[in-house]
Amino acid sequence: MTFSYRCTALTGLLLALALPSAWADAPLITWPGDWEVQDVPPAPDNSGQRQRAVKNDANGDPLMVMELTSTTLTPEHQVNMEAVLLQMRKTLQQNFAKAGYQSACNKIHKSTLGGLEALETRCKITQNGNHVITQTLVAATREGKAYALSYAGPAQGYTATEPEVQGIRASLQLK
Repeated sequence: MTFSYRCTALTGLLLALALPSAWADAPLITWPGDWEVQDVPPAPDNSGQRQRAVKNDANGDPLMVMELTSTTLTPEHQVNMEAVLLQMRKTLQQNFAKAGYQSACNKIHKSTLGGLEALETRCKITQNGNHVITQTLVAATREGKAYALSYAGPAQGYTATEPEVQGIRASLQLK
């Protein structure tokens, strides 16, 4: 199965709220050694930073694709994170529907991301009744910054790598 990943909803929504800022030198995530870190082009207005990595199986097929986006917000801007996450989920569902997939997502619920209060939703993507992809969306803010983490993988790969992903999430320092 060919697995592709997009994070267009997050990028568009958060970049609309952002101010230009310099890229931080330090990475947001220290990726485990067996993850393939991918180059992610900067946003056109250089307002944030993204990191993406892929965990592959022994055949080189993706088990999980994970991306963290950090965006600088305008001073004193209040982000409605539930609305942002709802829009991200809607865009994800529309994109999969255009490709012939069906999706069902759980209710947005409280979570954590890098020590921050966050909101999260998980979507199960099916084709012809078969579960093929699972994708999780997590979003958080703190003064002046918005963060979003998205990770997705084929059904079996997602399950196999979820403990490692939870470890990566727990190690994030976004304060």
